[in-house]
Amino acid sequence: MNDADFQKIVAAVLVLIAISIAACDRCGAMELFVAPQGDDAQAGTENQPLKTLEAARDAIRKSDHGEQTTVWLRAGTYERERPFELTAQDSGRPDKPVTYRGYPGEEVRIVGGRRITTWQPVTEQAVLGRLVPEARGKVFQANLKAAGVADYGQVKGGGLELFFDDKPMTLARWPNEGFVNIVGLVEPDTVNIRGTKGSKTGKFMYEGDRPNRWRQENDAWVHGYWFWDWSDERQKVESIDTEKRVIAVAPPYHGYGYRVGQWFYAMNILAELDTPGEWYLDRERGILYFWPPAPIAQGRAVVSVSDQLVNLARVEHVSFKDLIFEVARGTAIVMRDCRQTQIAGCVFRNLGSRAVQVDGGDHDSVVGCHIYGTGGGGISLRGGDRASLTPGGHRAVNNHIHHYGRWNRMYTPAISIDGVGLRVAHNLIHDAPHMAIGFGGNDHLIEFNEIHHVCLESNDAGAMYAGRDWTMRGTVIRHNYLHDITGFRDRGCVGVYLDDMFCGTRIYGNVFYRVTRAAFIGGGRDCTVENNLFVECRPALHIDARAMGWAADTVPTTMTARLKDMPYTSELWRQRYPELVSILQDEPAAPKGNVVARNVSWGGQWDGVDRTSRPYVTFSDNCVDVDPLFEDAPPKSFRLRENSPAFKIGFQPIPFEEIGLREDKP
Repeated sequence: MNDADFQKIVAAVLVLIAISIAACDRCGAMELFVAPQGDDAQAGTENQPLKTLEAARDAIRKSDHGEQTTVWLRAGTYERERPFELTAQDSGRPDKPVTYRGYPGEEVRIVGGRRITTWQPVTEQAVLGRLVPEARGKVFQANLKAAGVADYGQVKGGGLELFFDDKPMTLARWPNEGFVNIVGLVEPDTVNIRGTKGSKTGKFMYEGDRPNRWRQENDAWVHGYWFWDWSDERQKVESIDTEKRVIAVAPPYHGYGYRVGQWFYAMNILAELDTPGEWYLDRERGILYFWPPAPIAQGRAVVSVSDQLVNLARVEHVSFKDLIFEVARGTAIVMRDCRQTQIAGCVFRNLGSRAVQVDGGDHDSVVGCHIYGTGGGGISLRGGDRASLTPGGHRAVNNHIHHYGRWNRMYTPAISIDGVGLRVAHNLIHDAPHMAIGFGGNDHLIEFNEIHHVCLESNDAGAMYAGRDWTMRGTVIRHNYLHDITGFRDRGCVGVYLDDMFCGTRIYGNVFYRVTRAAFIGGGRDCTVENNLFVECRPALHIDARAMGWAADTVPTTMTARLKDMPYTSELWRQRYPELVSILQDEPAAPKGNVVARNVSWGGQWDGVDRTSRPYVTFSDNCVDVDPLFEDAPPKSFRLRENSPAFKIGFQPIPFEEIGLREDKP
């Protein structure tokens, strides 16, 4: 018996074990079966399955709901043009939950798209003339209107996308990868932000003659980072002067303006459909043009149609498990005011926005999911009440999230949390243009996550980010591993970024490896950087006093207004955050109360603390530029030998082996 045969036998045995376990779990429970080839007029048994999720939901509503209920989805594709909806009447009970689940060993796809099969070679001479010579004979077209797809959305975002063999295709663009730079401005020096000059008018110059080919294009767009490295926008091209090499975009112009040296690319241009995997949609005629990366007849081409796939409102004790959610224009699953509802072991891919959005409610969880290829972020959790400091209890645990932010590049993190008392743990996050975790609110726990190769298309950005509030306190960031985070074109980025006077955060027991400005306190107060390991970070630590300088105008305005929005003088808040009570009388602009203690910094640069903030910072027992004696050279090992000088300053071992994804799926 060869290895391949052995592996097949093992896989078959595992499937049989899973089915046996599932059958045991089903004892004494209500079951319904759904299959793509089923019929909603049938009984919903294993031999007579229903066809739709709605039929299963309605059958549960008609039952007495006295038992644990499982809806088994059999293998196949379930195409949806509108979301599957559950409301309060579809809730389970603590001891009798309702679960929608993929059948063990079978692939179940919930798809918000329409498969396109009516491809024909392009023969129209006017179209062929616009294509580059190497694309002629290789580009196919399909009539979407004839296929029943008439709503295309907007080029700027939230519209139709094309996927082929489960991969997102690229809207025809130039250059095919990367960016070109702005080389001049028609109206320079009309913007000056703290010495950074640019133009408020969207008329800028480019190099080369490539846009000469775009004369017949009537819906070209440009996507760029026009002024700051962290603020992108897509804008419609109004005109191109090919003699002067000037592109003018249609108003309204970008809010910050335009700057020489910033980068952009052009998109939605038929003349740039010049490489396999690119596509273009003629919105007026409803014709989709596509150069497939593999034989068109052998692949599966799908366009996104539905905005969402599942919508839950005021639902309790319901779970979705072991399902694939894919090809939607927006967020796959939206949960509003739900309780004890779980998304577990699911795959989310090829979405226009997020995988899961949780708004309100309490103790919902997204656990053990694989999320990739999303147009926006991954998971958004909002829960708890800040005024009363009531925890929301939502969790994002043990998820693998990567290659996200395909469409909305900035401020769409893998995981965003807002409110009180949420937990983000044991996630693996990587390969994204901007941040990994964004947080706001109070008393969150962010722990045991591994994050790498994020902020790939941005600078002045953070792998973990929060900003501009004195009252958002109590979050603990501990035992995470952040590595290889250096920003766009290696210009430098941030690991944990407490921006614009964000306060009261504890950064404890983390490992930072090759991260620029690994721990960053941007003028905030009462933060702790303790027991962290910084290796080859440049610098490891940054603290500034911006509210005493260029950001001083935010103190009597934004910062004070947000302070007064919270009951910070109430007895509850006094006990929880005593430093806030007298903040307005205690040099509110000064970065007071920050503590940097028992950290280890090796192989990079330690100190990026500015002169103004240094007197306000308490430094204690840090081990800097002294060989900490690793068991093996990082990144092979970050474990310290027993005789490490770090232990003499009270450094506590970091449980590195517990960081990242866990097989036991907590």
